[in-house]
Amino acid sequence: METPPTRTPPTGPTTAPTTAPTTGPTTAPTTGPTTGPTTGPTTGPAASPRAAGTEPLTRHGASTRLQGSTTSDVAGVPVEVRRSRRRTRTVSAYRDGDRIVVMIPARMSRREEREWVETMVARVTAAERRRRPSDGDLAERAARLSARYLDSRAKPTSVRWVSNQRSRWGSCTPADGTIRLSTRLQGMPAYVIDYVLLHELTHLVVHGHDEQFWSWVNRYDMTERARGFLEGVSETANLAISDDVADEEELSS
Repeated sequence: METPPTRTPPTGPTTAPTTAPTTGPTTAPTTGPTTGPTTGPTTGPAASPRAAGTEPLTRHGASTRLQGSTTSDVAGVPVEVRRSRRRTRTVSAYRDGDRIVVMIPARMSRREEREWVETMVARVTAAERRRRPSDGDLAERAARLSARYLDSRAKPTSVRWVSNQRSRWGSCTPADGTIRLSTRLQGMPAYVIDYVLLHELTHLVVHGHDEQFWSWVNRYDMTERARGFLEGVSETANLAISDDVADEEELSS
């Protein structure tokens, strides 16, 4: 999926104050963990940050030190904690493969870090239980998206998750009508999955990335937010993920 030249998406996961369950990187205020599940990112005041930069962290539950990040295991879930002195007001968390990444302000104490890691892991895993559609669910979703945004012109022969797409969020083979989504998307907000799915569906209508292609995709009102979310995840995790559709020959099952 290539970036349309006229659009400049945000550079990180979108956060906005709300009180509903999280659908993207889970975000919360740094004034202390809240109890019970929440359904959306919230923000609040925080203490003054230190000078810009990232400090080395101590590993939870193990004594290995890693520069810039910590890895641990919470309730059987691998967790990586990333501290940033540029982050001053929020704590965020998202799924990256088999681990959960929690991003916190550098000024946070070890006790606060432990509390927030437990809180955010609980939120992410609870949200994931609601946001991991099966292949069958994806097919139904594709049909609804095609009907709503593509006038039912896209009729894929199959839509499924694949674990071997490490450099793409999704791919489409117009020749046989198949669509594949990377399992990295699992646990991400529904609007992000819908955007990637709609992008690939549109390739069954328009093969390239010309103005006609984007005019179809941009019917989806969450396109810019979803692109910003994915770009933020890629940048934060230093992932070399292409935003381009795969050629037919590149795909493998």
